[in-house]
Amino acid sequence: MNLADRVHVINEPQTIAMAKKSRELAALGHDVISLSLGEPDFATPEHIKEAAKSAIDNNFSYYTPVAGIPELREAISQKFKTQNNLAYNADQIVVGTGAKHAIMNTIMAIINPGDEVLIPTPYWVSYSEMVKLVGGVPVFIKGTIENDFKITAEELEAAITSKSKAFIFSSPCNPTGSVFSEKELASLVDVFNKYPEIFIISDEIYEFINFVGKHASIGSFPGMIDRTITINGLSKGFAMTGWRLGYLGAPKEIAMACEKIQGQFTSATSGISQKAAVAALTGDLSPSYEMVKAFARRKKIMFDGLSKIDGIKINDPEGAFYFFPDISHFLGKQYNGEVIHTATDLCMYILNTVYVSMVTGEAFGDDNCIRISYAAADEKLVEACKRIKIALDRLS
Repeated sequence: MNLADRVHVINEPQTIAMAKKSRELAALGHDVISLSLGEPDFATPEHIKEAAKSAIDNNFSYYTPVAGIPELREAISQKFKTQNNLAYNADQIVVGTGAKHAIMNTIMAIINPGDEVLIPTPYWVSYSEMVKLVGGVPVFIKGTIENDFKITAEELEAAITSKSKAFIFSSPCNPTGSVFSEKELASLVDVFNKYPEIFIISDEIYEFINFVGKHASIGSFPGMIDRTITINGLSKGFAMTGWRLGYLGAPKEIAMACEKIQGQFTSATSGISQKAAVAALTGDLSPSYEMVKAFARRKKIMFDGLSKIDGIKINDPEGAFYFFPDISHFLGKQYNGEVIHTATDLCMYILNTVYVSMVTGEAFGDDNCIRISYAAADEKLVEACKRIKIALDRLS
């Protein structure tokens, strides 16, 4: 078929592809442990579900304003101010169907064909594809495991050109779990102060899942709020992936542009989800904090298990729920005639032989790594580490 060129510019997310393959093997009767998707395995807290039920019972089932219902936009504005020291008013908030939607709205609103977007690597799979979809040019700044996959101010400045239009990053980071400290962000801000034309897109969807202290938002630094688009949502911190609700705070002109774009694509997100979101943001946060405690325990299980595998190189991530180990030691090795040439080969070998699914680091901008999600039950993680060790120990 004569499809549009833009279809061929982008790739299917590897996270989704691996999840598909896992389901296929499970359907054949194999005991697959899935560590490929970035999805909390906890139930949505009860008070949030009750708010949604109440909305249904009260027939809150009609179209809502494109940018979100007023009480939710106000709740988000207050959340930004009290938790993040970010002064976005309610009319600077746009609610969408997930943080991914909010990021895409933003990129469509500010990036023209030929504009360069600076992306530290490793990065979340969709950043580069979104940029390419609108004709922008991804410019990658490589982070290394030795520095917890975080770039330095010097590396940032070296990547900036006259075509640089935006910088996009996540902290805590998907896929590495890295967290930029206030001091590290301040060093990046010093660089951005020299280049006022560059927008910053700060993806903070993993904000709550932070094991090292208070989350720092780059938009809270002096002079940054007028050029920073802060992305957040409910999926990770409130175990609400299927509710499909994310949001952005932005300078007024950008927020209006995102609302305009969204009005032609999807219009408003589900009114029921919006009512649930009000309860999430204004209600009891203790279920979220309990979830973070569980993730901290699981991180230790995974760290201890991976540390016992010869040849695998790991750091100790400070947030999110991922490990991003360097597996370059195993490239070129083989088992029963099957040679492991790439990280993708290694993921498929492990999936097909010991039935543990993970995602190749190639999808996240690092050919020598794989992403392991520990958003699974403790006993599953213990078993997964045993299986991974068996598979890797076989390679020679």
